Amino acid sequence: MKITLLAENINKKLPFISHAVSSRSQLTSLLNFLIVAKEKELYISATDLEIGIIGKIPASIEEEGEATVPARTILELLGNIPSGKVDIHTEGETLFIETPKTKMQLQTQTTKDFPTLYEKKGAELMQIEKEWLEKELKKVVFAASQDASRPALSGVLIGKEGTGNVVVATDGYRLSLKTLAGKAKKKTDGLEEPIIIPSRILRELMSLKEEGVVGVFVSPENNQVVFSQGDTEVVGRLIEAKFPDYGKIIPADFSTRATFARVEMQTALKTCWVFARETSGIIKLAVGKNKITVSSSTPSVGHGSVEVEAKVEGEENEIAFNGRYLLELFSNLDEEEVVFEMTGPLNAGVFKIAGDNSFLHLIMPIRVQE
Repeated sequence: MKITLLAENINKKLPFISHAVSSRSQLTSLLNFLIVAKEKELYISATDLEIGIIGKIPASIEEEGEATVPARTILELLGNIPSGKVDIHTEGETLFIETPKTKMQLQTQTTKDFPTLYEKKGAELMQIEKEWLEKELKKVVFAASQDASRPALSGVLIGKEGTGNVVVATDGYRLSLKTLAGKAKKKTDGLEEPIIIPSRILRELMSLKEEGVVGVFVSPENNQVVFSQGDTEVVGRLIEAKFPDYGKIIPADFSTRATFARVEMQTALKTCWVFARETSGIIKLAVGKNKITVSSSTPSVGHGSVEVEAKVEGEENEIAFNGRYLLELFSNLDEEEVVFEMTGPLNAGVFKIAGDNSFLHLIMPIRVQE
């Protein structure tokens, strides 16, 4: 292998690719980058077997070849070369990195042990605008469970609903749902069967700084999904588990409905969290005439309450939630007005975006002893 590239180009790509490098695997290959120079392109890959990332970097290739090198080492070395031309070539089992003032060499390892990320992408299911991913997908992904022992809940469901697709995540205590109707450029007739994508893959995808649309490729026979955007691909395995029947827990009606300013409510929640976080984390919402009173209390710390102006329809009501769930919800919303619906203190509360029927977030209440 013999190539020349710009340091700024490879340093722009390597940090994101390194997200897929295993942090403490006993398999040496999972601690490495696979570097492949072929067909006038330079490809760098990493995987921890849960997620894989492939990045394509502009380069002048004089001689094709491939090598695996310690990811952390080359990341640090190239990071000390902020700009300018870098020559990279291999001689036997050694990789040389040279600039006019710098000469470095690394021992390579066999590429045979590096896992194949995929052989075929599969069918392109849809294309999604990156702006939609950054703004809308974050409203769903955060609700997925972080507990790997419950595989279905650690993923995000994409399935058919009516004439479009729906994206759903739940950890058993809260649920986020977003419909994709009119938001995705479909390439096929849609999903034949729902798929569950690990939430980690989607989180990485949202952090990817590339322009343009994201192509979604699914290969059921390989149980694999590939997200392709610009010069980067994020690869992962679909979760094989039964997703909860979420439709059964979404309330069909409500007895109380309140519309309020998101920022005002978020500030009230942050204020009350100062008291709630010390013990149970419970924050109460009391819906009254033209207002919602947000409150929390901890005997050893104190008590706090904040009134939030609201347009209220229906009955006065009270309900208590895990305050952390409320804060996480509002930190993932950007819209000006939010709608809250409930039927009683022991039934799930539902949060929606005013004027947007494509999203809802459900939180199970906490029973509070008076």
